Amino acid sequence: MLWFFGVLLLIVAVGAYLTWVVFPGEDLTAYDHDDGELFGRDETCDEHAAIVASIHMSRKSVASHNPKQRLQAMRDNMDAMSDGMTFESVITAVDAGGVSAEWVVAPGVDTSRRLLYIHGGAFSMGSPRSHRNITNKFSQTANAAVLAIDYRLMPEHGRHKGIEDCRNAYLWMLQHGPDGESVPSKVFVSGDSAGGNLTLMLLLWARDNGIRQADAAVALSPTTDATYSSPSIDANHISDPMLGHLFKKLAITPRPVVLWLSWLGQRVNPSSPLVSPVFADLSNLPPLLVQASMAEVLFDDAKRLVNKAVASGSPAKLQSWKHMVHVWHFFYPRLQESVEAWDEIGKFIAEQQ
Repeated sequence: MLWFFGVLLLIVAVGAYLTWVVFPGEDLTAYDHDDGELFGRDETCDEHAAIVASIHMSRKSVASHNPKQRLQAMRDNMDAMSDGMTFESVITAVDAGGVSAEWVVAPGVDTSRRLLYIHGGAFSMGSPRSHRNITNKFSQTANAAVLAIDYRLMPEHGRHKGIEDCRNAYLWMLQHGPDGESVPSKVFVSGDSAGGNLTLMLLLWARDNGIRQADAAVALSPTTDATYSSPSIDANHISDPMLGHLFKKLAITPRPVVLWLSWLGQRVNPSSPLVSPVFADLSNLPPLLVQASMAEVLFDDAKRLVNKAVASGSPAKLQSWKHMVHVWHFFYPRLQESVEAWDEIGKFIAEQQ
């Protein structure tokens, strides 16, 4: 019986070591200071209130389904976000190195300039279709052909499969444009929320493997920390109408349980740079613009990432807006703040000529 208690003691010791030393990663509180640019009105507007109301209605619609149907209902709702909109861009389906994707090309843009767009959706929903209002606007704003990819989603596929798809599509885009094989004159990468996380992962991977780096990158409301240690997760779950109800449960869950649930969901150490870019070496990155709302639960994910990147010598910039919903860029041109955000993205990309 002694061997049994010895093994049990070893398991407990390893679990404690992972919980208190390995999984939490480095202390990020040194990067909690505010140094970014602040935008937005002091009060919300009627358009914003209508968007918040539609988000609440969508949540109620999803909740009316039985648990087995809810993920598909969320996927259907998200895919319909750009339905009914008219786009100037020509949208063409393409196989991007084994990854389903579409080219989004606005009239008159320089197709030698290319932007890889990685959609958000908590790694489990979203598609090029759901994000066409964003990719259409990005093609216009960046004067570039946008490659929007349909990476493999969880839970049907492991997290690493989506990462693999992003890498393969990026390598393909470095050799192919909407008009066939050619080398791009400029390369950009962007993504929102989960796609912002994958954008940052891609920059780190390209740097570490000697692959042509993007000339610049834009991350919209990115999630950067799978240990969920950002103060805004607790502070903003009430003010975030899109994600707050999900993160409210995390805010009251014991920290060791949060870390182990994160590991179980991804089968990766939650503080690994593979899933938490804020814990990576953030030096030698290309120019990076991060935009986030001060009201969203992921605000401090963005702030810490930018502050650490700047401290590491990388040219990173944070722009934040008051009151806005998560990835308010979706609601262009309904929201004045979305127009402002896109204007700032345009200025940032123009600086990289």
